Amino acid sequence: MTHGPEEQGPEGLGSDELALRTLLHSAVEEIEPADGTLDHLRRAVPARRARKRQAMVGMAAAALFIGTAVPALVHVSNATGSDAHPSVVGNSHATQGGQSEGKGEDGRGGGTSGPSGKSKDKGTKEKGKRDKGKGAGSGVTGGAAPTASAAGAAPCTAAQLGGATASAGTPDAAGAVYGSFSVSNISGTDCTVTGPGSVGATATGAADPSRTTALRHAAGDGAPALPDPSQEAATLVLRPGGSYVVKFAWVPSQACPPVGGDPSPDPTPSGGTADSGGGTSTDSGVSTQMVREDTVDGKVVVSHTAAAGAPSASTVVPDACAGTVYWTGLLAGS
Repeated sequence: MTHGPEEQGPEGLGSDELALRTLLHSAVEEIEPADGTLDHLRRAVPARRARKRQAMVGMAAAALFIGTAVPALVHVSNATGSDAHPSVVGNSHATQGGQSEGKGEDGRGGGTSGPSGKSKDKGTKEKGKRDKGKGAGSGVTGGAAPTASAAGAAPCTAAQLGGATASAGTPDAAGAVYGSFSVSNISGTDCTVTGPGSVGATATGAADPSRTTALRHAAGDGAPALPDPSQEAATLVLRPGGSYVVKFAWVPSQACPPVGGDPSPDPTPSGGTADSGGGTSTDSGVSTQMVREDTVDGKVVVSHTAAAGAPSASTVVPDACAGTVYWTGLLAGS
């Protein structure tokens, strides 16, 4: 239906369209936006656009990372022999003491042999070189034992160390007394022992403090039964429950003097009678007995304190009046 000019509104709309327009206007004329709506839209729209841009950038970065990491992993997994140890893998071997270095699938040295059959021999030679380079005092053992590499573990604190024990044996033929101290990691995390701590000797009773000293053990000193210094470690990583040991030896420079002076022959030996030759005659033969006199009461207290300042332990060496305590550095425990 076509409307004439007289039936059209000022905007070229017919009467029906004008009526519908008026009806719609009257239906929404009471609806008004809330206060601050326009300000909210001005802020929300740019923020939404910024979030979209950030999401796109993040997706692009993830795709780039995956695209570069996957080929690198494939390259490492396919590498063989001594070339299959990049820097990251090398660090893990240092932590575990290198027990699996150069081993193939059959448990022998070397990598997987290639078509030429030379890769396996090359891996075996490389393993032999690495074994020669390992020091005798690495102190690396399995299980909960300490390792010789710090491997990023934080230094042990006094709260992480405990279970300190001390022990001392009986004098040997030369009168030396050997003993040891043990300290454990009582925490639930690995930590690094940065040094053996300190060992001291304290004279008590009749022992002479001016003639009682403590020295670090060195090759060729007065304590040959202590471990060679090459077996000591500069640092040790203690796993939970692991321990380290510091050994010592008390080497006397002089025996404690008797209480009553020098011993003298017993004028009346027991178990026999004097004969005409001036000796003593017994049923089992001739013998000369000496009077056993007690010595003065001298003792030396040997103590150890961990590098963290705690814990500490001590043990007493009896019949000790003058001498030297030799003590080692860090030794692997159990």
